[in-house]
Amino acid sequence: MAKGIFITATGTDVGKTYISGLLVKRMREFGLNCGYYKPVLSGLEEKSGKLIPGDVDFVLKTAKIDADPYDFVSFAYKPAVSPHLAARIEDKSVTLEKIKSDFERIKRGYDYIITEGAGGIVCPFKLEKDGQILLPEVIKLLDLDIVIVAPAGLGSINSAFLTVEYAKKLKINVKGIILNNFEENNLMHTDNKRAIEDLTGVSVIAVVKSGADSIEIEKDALLSVFREI
Repeated sequence: MAKGIFITATGTDVGKTYISGLLVKRMREFGLNCGYYKPVLSGLEEKSGKLIPGDVDFVLKTAKIDADPYDFVSFAYKPAVSPHLAARIEDKSVTLEKIKSDFERIKRGYDYIITEGAGGIVCPFKLEKDGQILLPEVIKLLDLDIVIVAPAGLGSINSAFLTVEYAKKLKINVKGIILNNFEENNLMHTDNKRAIEDLTGVSVIAVVKSGADSIEIEKDALLSVFREI
């Protein structure tokens, strides 16, 4: 049976994709058969005259997985806007059925799977008269615990605390926090790390320096955030 974890963040452009790529890479460096999945992506990138899901392509290349990025995303929209708006513009609604089906397909090929969300934890995938889909519904659908990516700098205490509290309110299990763009000699960054752990009761399982090409986390610590799915 496969094991999985869901990567979310305190907001947009915090570094979910970057961290997801480093985590998949780290797992595979440990010799573990780890894959990746992103249910919804908005903001396709043009490369060599083709539109590609850039986030997925980044993770696969970082982890040295030779595959078509479209095989690892269920809904990929061209407009670089919130997924619910991108879906409305392209008249192609997100469905939970396809997300669940694709997730089951992908996890059959791996022992571990890292799933990445979009935006922050309340990111809307669908906001229409016939129904709504917010990110937490997808997390629960896939029956995953979460790791939260947060910035190391100013404002991180507030955003990390609110994200953890919202997850707890929805009975979503938070397995850890990763601080991005962390400077070990920056007093504010080190104090933010301490304060976040004290206030949330959740461990910061890793810190990542700006531009790092690897994530420093021990095998046992990383494996501890995964659970059977």
